Amino acid sequence: MSNPGDADATPIEGVAQLAEYLAVGCKPASQFTIGTEHEKFGFSTTDFSSPPYEPGGIKAILETIGAGGWEPILDHGNPIGLKRGAASVSLEPAGQLELSGGMLATLHETHAEFEAHYADVRAAAGPLGLGFAPLGFHPTHTRAEMPWMPKSRYAIMRRYMPKVGSMGLDMMTRTCTVQVNLDYSSEADMRRKLRVSLALQPIATALFANSPFREGKPSGFLSTRANVWTDTDNQRSGMVEMMFDPNFSFERYVDWVLDVPMYFVVRDGEMIDLAGQSFRRFMGGALGDTPAGHATMGDFADHLTTVFTDVRLKRFLEMRGADAGSLEMMVAQSALWVGLLYDDAALSAAHALASQIDFATATALRPLVAVQGLDAPLGTGTVRDIARDMVAIAQQGLVARARQNAKGDDESIHLAPLHAIVNGAPTQAEHWLQRFNGEWQGDITNIFAEAAI
Repeated sequence: MSNPGDADATPIEGVAQLAEYLAVGCKPASQFTIGTEHEKFGFSTTDFSSPPYEPGGIKAILETIGAGGWEPILDHGNPIGLKRGAASVSLEPAGQLELSGGMLATLHETHAEFEAHYADVRAAAGPLGLGFAPLGFHPTHTRAEMPWMPKSRYAIMRRYMPKVGSMGLDMMTRTCTVQVNLDYSSEADMRRKLRVSLALQPIATALFANSPFREGKPSGFLSTRANVWTDTDNQRSGMVEMMFDPNFSFERYVDWVLDVPMYFVVRDGEMIDLAGQSFRRFMGGALGDTPAGHATMGDFADHLTTVFTDVRLKRFLEMRGADAGSLEMMVAQSALWVGLLYDDAALSAAHALASQIDFATATALRPLVAVQGLDAPLGTGTVRDIARDMVAIAQQGLVARARQNAKGDDESIHLAPLHAIVNGAPTQAEHWLQRFNGEWQGDITNIFAEAAI
C-alpha cells in the first residue's frame, strides 16, 4: 500500500474536476513507462518467526537501506518507508517490505531494479539474522502471530476491516502481491486496456499462484491470497460491473469511487479516522464539524489508494491479481501485461480474447482459480487454454516493441517461465506442494530458505 499524505490542498468543486484529475494521466505512447511493485515476508533465519518493528527488525532494515541515499518517510517519528525519486520502499501492516519501483522504459530495467533492491535488502537483513521470501500468503503463522507496524493508516484499517469482511486482517498481515502499473493514452485507451486486464485478471491469478499453504499445511487453495480477497471488503474490491461497460469513463469511475467508504484523511501529518463515511458526503460538507474540514484534491488522491479492485484505476492502471513469487516470475508478470497492452496489434488480439469473458464469467472465475488454478473450467476448455493464448499474444507484443538489452535480447525473454507453465510445467504453488509432499516430508519451514530472495 502507498504512503499517503503528499497533500494537494486544492478544494474539490465537483465531479468533473475529479475526472480531470484522472485524465491528466493520459500520455503519448512514446512516454509509456513500467512501474512494478512487489512485497515479501521477513523471517528469522533461526526460528522462522516474523521480525518485529524493533529492536533488530524492520526499523533497522529501513535505516540501513535508507543510508544509501533514500529519504525517510516518518509517521510520528517512526520510519515507515523510504523515498528516492519516483521509487519508494514501504511497509505493509505486518512488516512485509514493498518496493514501489521507478517508472522505467523497459522490462530489462525492471529486472535490474529487482536485483539491485534484493541486494540492498540482503545486505541490511543478513547481519540481523533475517531473510525475506516473496510468497502470496504466509505459510506458517496464524493471524495472531503476525506483528503490526506503527503506521497510522493501518491502525484505522485494523479497527474497520472486521466490520466489512471476514478476511480483511488476513489480507493486511498475511498476504504479499506483485503488481505492474501501466499507462494509457486517452480515455478510450484506458477503457480498452481496463476491459482487457479485468477480464484476464483471473487467468493471471492462476498463472502466478504461489500460496498453497496456511498455518503449516496445505490450505486447499493454490492461491490462498486470492481466496482472502473474496471476503475482504467487497464494497471496494474484486470486479465492478460498470468497468466492463463499453461506455465506461473517468467520470463514471469517479461517481462510483465517491460512494466507496472512506478510511481516513491526513491533516497536519495526522490521520483522522473517517472509516465508513461517504466521500461524496464529505465532499458536500455533510460530515459536520470534524477536524477533517473540507475535502481537497489530496484527500481524493489518498482515497483512490483505498480502492482494491482487481485492476485499479488511478493516473495509470494497476494490475493486482497476482501472488508475489520468484524474481523471474514477478518480472514475467510485468512482461505479460506489457506485452498484451503496449503494442497495438497485441492489444487488439488481447481485446478479442478478453471479449470471451464477460463480467459474470470473470466474477465466477475468481474463486475457482484460487482452488483449481489453470485447471479451472472455462467455456469448453480450461483456464490454461486462455493462458496459453495470453502468453502467445504477449510474446508477439514484446517482440514488436523491440526493446533490446546489451546482449541483443528483446523483452520476450522475460516470458520464459510462463511459456513453460502454459505448456504443462507446474505453477509455483504446484511446485511447493510437490516439495512438501516429497523431499520436505511435510516440514514446511523449508520453504523459507528455498523461496528467499
